[in-house]
Amino acid sequence: MPPTPRAPVRTGPRPLPLHLGTALMTWASSESAWQLWKRASPSSKPSSAAADGLSELLKEISALDPARFEAALHREIARRLDRLAEGVLAYRRNAIHRTLDTPPAAWSEGNTRLLDYGATHRAARQRGARAVLVVPSLINRWEVLDLTAEKSLLRAMAAEGLRPYLVDWGTPDAEERRFDLTAYVARLERALAFVAKRARRAPAIMGYCMGGTLGVALTQRQPRKVAGLALLAAPWDFHADKTGHAFLLSTGPLLAEMADKVGELPVDVLQTLFWSVDPWLSVKKFPRFLGMDQQGEHARDFVLLEDWLNGGAPLAGPVARECLVGWYGDNLPGKGQWAVGGKRIVPRKITRPALVMIPSGDRIVPPLSAAALADPKRGLKNVTRLDLPLGHIGMVVSGRARELCWTPLIDWLKSR
Repeated sequence: MPPTPRAPVRTGPRPLPLHLGTALMTWASSESAWQLWKRASPSSKPSSAAADGLSELLKEISALDPARFEAALHREIARRLDRLAEGVLAYRRNAIHRTLDTPPAAWSEGNTRLLDYGATHRAARQRGARAVLVVPSLINRWEVLDLTAEKSLLRAMAAEGLRPYLVDWGTPDAEERRFDLTAYVARLERALAFVAKRARRAPAIMGYCMGGTLGVALTQRQPRKVAGLALLAAPWDFHADKTGHAFLLSTGPLLAEMADKVGELPVDVLQTLFWSVDPWLSVKKFPRFLGMDQQGEHARDFVLLEDWLNGGAPLAGPVARECLVGWYGDNLPGKGQWAVGGKRIVPRKITRPALVMIPSGDRIVPPLSAAALADPKRGLKNVTRLDLPLGHIGMVVSGRARELCWTPLIDWLKSR
């Protein structure tokens, strides 16, 4: 009998030294502040604003025995570090892994495949089932759309009589490392042509995150082959709200130079950009994971989602430059100056029916950035806007995703 394949070794959260260093610096700063305050150093005197906020706390500390307080502070820092380390190890050692079968590939080009999610669903194989080309981001892999049998947007679409064809970008090979966004959109055009020919009518396009931005370009360039365009948290105006993106904006040109020289933007660098949006997220969530039933549903969902977050593929060098400098730096899409194959992509020129879904709690794509595509003056012409009280990832995998996102999305796609 063939040997049982080994489960992949987990290395997350990535990059681990950055997450551990963030925790250590955060908690160790309490020790440093205590030492300065204890010695009444001039540099330890807080500003008036800080003093107002800390006055009550400082009064309480002053009333304590310094030696006992210092010992308690040491214990608490050690306790938090231990709990974080134990949480990370518990995640790494967890026996749960994604076990869903990958649907058959209906088409491929280079390392890109089209996975046919309707192949094994009777409802999706019926005559007249609407084909949907599903375009995920180039950065994170597609598995978040098919995380578990219960939390799979793609399988829910197929069960409702749609036929989703998912773009699996794969990992860039030597040729694809030279791709720019025009090359990727051109590949999408060929995938779209295949789906349209197979379905014998124009499919709809569904784009998630960066995949939605690419879907806008695809729709403008191939309007007759698109029945409708559904966008889930798709960024467009990159200067509408810069909150949380200061690190990315300041380092973008340097990272683009790195990508030019290396030929790609490595996964750990991409993960560092996500870290910059909320540096303390891992510090908070892994100790919380430790308190879960390690064989329960919540732990399973945590592990599978964390595996997805720590996966991903490097970004081709030219694409990294376009995104970091052209999108985030110069806001070319928001200004109507982003060009694909020499043609400017202007949402106002698109007349196909469109659905723009905007999660209000999104910290990856600010809601104002995605909302630009639904703006009456400069957004898509024939558009329906739907605001969701969910987050960027929660809109596809949370407990409320089916009710608030999946159902209206599927209904809209079927109505095309």
